[in-house]
Amino acid sequence: MHNDPELDGKYLGTITQDFAKIADNLKEASYAVRRKGFSDFPIFPISKMGMPVGQVFLKMGELDLQWNYNITFLEEFVQRGLIEKGEKEEGFKKSYKNPDEFCCLFVMDGAFTNFVFIPYPEDDKAVL
Repeated sequence: MHNDPELDGKYLGTITQDFAKIADNLKEASYAVRRKGFSDFPIFPISKMGMPVGQVFLKMGELDLQWNYNITFLEEFVQRGLIEKGEKEEGFKKSYKNPDEFCCLFVMDGAFTNFVFIPYPEDDKAVL
């Protein structure tokens, strides 16, 4: 599980533009999922079309977004058979980056699907 080089050219620009607008929303939602005990592994599936994974979080066009954003977590991916229970699930957990520092996106565009971890912007607050 790594950032696919194909993602860079074809998707990274539009995803990065969206991410700059909604990073705080995604970070807060990730924190809420973990705080409420739903999962330690929040995932944001994104697609230009509708998607069957997760619950709608932000729709394309809202806040001038170029992607639809849903919210879910690892357990739904396992339940739906998108990640196999057992070794694949454990591999995902080991690869999952710190959710306080990185957002886990699941990019879906036609036949292309991939996980990507994008770092949240650092706080502009100076540490004294």
